[in-house]
Amino acid sequence: MATRMQVLAPVAAAAVIVGVVGILSIPADTKIDFAEFPQGTIRVDDVVVQVQIADTEPRRILGLMHQNELPYDQGMIFIFDSVGQYSLWMRNVQFPLDMIWFDEDGVVVHIEEHVPPCLTAIEAMTCPSIAPRVDALYILEATGGFVELHNIQLGSQLYLISV
Repeated sequence: MATRMQVLAPVAAAAVIVGVVGILSIPADTKIDFAEFPQGTIRVDDVVVQVQIADTEPRRILGLMHQNELPYDQGMIFIFDSVGQYSLWMRNVQFPLDMIWFDEDGVVVHIEEHVPPCLTAIEAMTCPSIAPRVDALYILEATGGFVELHNIQLGSQLYLISV
């Protein structure tokens, strides 16, 4: 009969190998995008916001994960290649977010306020996607309370100053 160590040793070795292979198989452009986001400036109605720009798939996947809460004059703008229905999630985000979807003309078409983060292991495993059924080209993420503080509403206008 096999001892506990004889059974667990191969399982542990396999887990280590799978983990190493997984890390090594991350595409190089994804690794680079983890380091930093391009910076830009937008305006929503009369509110100027300094933004991190998520304009590639790896950057959009990373989003605001693992970042600290942002001041109300900062955010992240997700820029997509074409109009579509896009979802966001809160996995590994450290603070509540307001999320604002804009159509191709920069008009607000959907808002989610104070979306809570998924911080615990169980929350991270079951973290829901926020998926409105609206067509959008841009999404702005800002610290929870941004929408209320600046009276952003459906029909508000996005202006891309430098992105």
